[in-house]
Amino acid sequence: MGETTENPGLRIGTAPDSWGVWFPDDPQQVPWNRFLDEVVAAGYEWIELGPYGYLPTDPHQLEDELGSRGLKLSAGTVFTGFHKGEDEWQRAWDQALNVAGLASKLGAEHLVVIPDLWRSDATSEVLEPRVLDDAQWAKLGAGHDRLGKALLEEFGMKQQFHSHADSHIGTTREVLRFLDETDARYTNLCLDTGHFAYYGGDNVKLIEERPERIGYLHLKQVDPSQLFDVLKNDVPFAQAVADGIMIEPPHGVPDLAPIIEAVAKLDPEIFAIVEQDMYGCSVDAPFPIAQRTREHIFGCTHLARIS
Repeated sequence: MGETTENPGLRIGTAPDSWGVWFPDDPQQVPWNRFLDEVVAAGYEWIELGPYGYLPTDPHQLEDELGSRGLKLSAGTVFTGFHKGEDEWQRAWDQALNVAGLASKLGAEHLVVIPDLWRSDATSEVLEPRVLDDAQWAKLGAGHDRLGKALLEEFGMKQQFHSHADSHIGTTREVLRFLDETDARYTNLCLDTGHFAYYGGDNVKLIEERPERIGYLHLKQVDPSQLFDVLKNDVPFAQAVADGIMIEPPHGVPDLAPIIEAVAKLDPEIFAIVEQDMYGCSVDAPFPIAQRTREHIFGCTHLARIS
């Protein structure tokens, strides 16, 4: 009989979002050097870049800052609006040149791509209709495949699309249509467990039904005691975050262990990044939550690892 190799589990990391960081520069946010120090103290080794310009953008400085702390970079993030038409390509590619250009120099192989919201997360202004027509769906899919192909060819990076509250891609039906509109060679999912659950999605079912399209994970939980009030009263996402809709595990849904275990069976090289939306929080709030969250994850499943 041949030897069996034990599944090492998924690499668990964290992100600036878990420290309340949404913008490159906001005087209310935790300073970037304190963020990095607290990531180490909380017990993580992998992080994301966060909004471009929050961490140092000089690759040598960033490499030194991460390396001196034993940290490694899993991904960067850009924002796109391909459903709006051809003019959106240049905006997306300009971001990619900055973000993927920097992240790839530090070894990151993933670019998390977040769609534009129909309601502004800065002002709560309604910017456009909540649903896409067929022509917009076609533009959306074509744009993401073009971006994914270019990222692979230029930077060797994989595009991971992130469905999002207050965006056009949020519900299960919308996520499945997005997958049907795109090519698995170029476009797959950063499955954000909290955002998918925000609109009632079953994370484990999606993983089981579309295993080939799961490329990356964001781990977070949503507070079910608030969720129906948020949806019934049409509370903007940014306000819901300020009110604590994304809650510290294990106090929300979905359970993280079954998700981690289902994805680890697919590919233990997939990243699982803790990303609890906390924008607007006190600078002293994130660290103990990040530490407890890591302890919870490692206490609820054996298929988790630091590095």
